Amino acid sequence: MTETSKRVAMVTGASKGIGLGIARVFAAQGYKVALVARHAEAAEEAVAAIVADGGEAIAVSADVTDRASLKSAVEKVQSAFGGLDVLCANAGIFPSADLETMSEDDWDLVLNTNLKGMFNTVQAAIPALKESSAGRIVVTSSITGPVTGFPGWSHYGASKAGQLGFVRTAAIEMAKYGITVNAVMPGNIITEGLEGMGEEYLGQMAASIPLKRLGSVEDIGEAAAFFASPAAAYITGQTLVVDGGQILPESLEALG
Repeated sequence: MTETSKRVAMVTGASKGIGLGIARVFAAQGYKVALVARHAEAAEEAVAAIVADGGEAIAVSADVTDRASLKSAVEKVQSAFGGLDVLCANAGIFPSADLETMSEDDWDLVLNTNLKGMFNTVQAAIPALKESSAGRIVVTSSITGPVTGFPGWSHYGASKAGQLGFVRTAAIEMAKYGITVNAVMPGNIITEGLEGMGEEYLGQMAASIPLKRLGSVEDIGEAAAFFASPAAAYITGQTLVVDGGQILPESLEALG
């Protein structure tokens, strides 16, 4: 039995996109994985695919804006797998709204889901993670907000920058329990939403990246798995940009 086969990971927003990619990577590495999502049917389908590939996984229905449902989700994970070692706080939304016309409801929806939802998730998992011999918290942030900006995403950028401020102080507070807290910052990652934009649009996006391709959800999963691994045991309060070099060029000329 491998070390990872004894460990349990819980991933929020795991029914699709980056969350599903993270869950698949952890399952492939031998973790027992709980896929947490609002949409139970989609999560169940994702679990069935993971199990068909030889992984061990369960689906848990919860909403990160509902603290009670998250507490229940953690209890279900503990009941099913006997504990919790790794929390991947990934759930997030990114609706577009221009600053001049953005409503208070628009702002609150994104901040409540992305930032407060992350806080709710982490706080719900702390008691279980304290019982682990090597607790890990990995937050999915973004380059948008902490490093770059994009029109229509001022609320999203604020939420993602806020996550990094949270990570740094949470890492200090959790250190006494041996729990590390880190964040992955994805660049342009190809997900279900982007695939529908067409080849020309995807090609233009890839052209602005030094590695000349969009990232895969598994690229983010591998970064999260690194933070969860023994190799990262002495790393906490840090961020890892996974963007193919997207934030490096000063201009298009720099891309050659």
